[in-house]
Amino acid sequence: MANSTIKILGIVILFLSLISQGFGECYLWDVITSQKRTGVQVEGKPEWIVTITNNCPCTVKNVLVNCREFQSIEPIDSSILAIQGNLCLVKAGQPIYNKEIIQFKYSRDTIFLFYTKFFQLLCS
Repeated sequence: MANSTIKILGIVILFLSLISQGFGECYLWDVITSQKRTGVQVEGKPEWIVTITNNCPCTVKNVLVNCREFQSIEPIDSSILAIQGNLCLVKAGQPIYNKEIIQFKYSRDTIFLFYTKFFQLLCS
């Protein structure tokens, strides 16, 4: 019985994978945010570089990421990341194409966990 459950689970995972990549449906986790320390110090605080990558097969726009209580002593270009209360608008809401990478840097004592909260799909 355990083998049949594992097989069914595998089929479901495969099906969901095909849906998310082949039929124009995308999920919040398809817009990936990663980051690492740059090794630079800004006013005694470590600098972090954030990379946002669109892994959705479709173009996305109006991407919003979590920014609740986010602060940086290093200014961030608002055309790349505009803080709007608890959310931040990425790339001024402009389209982010499949595999396109957006990057920005910030400085603070600890890493801030950015994650995608919303986007609009532009599938053809």
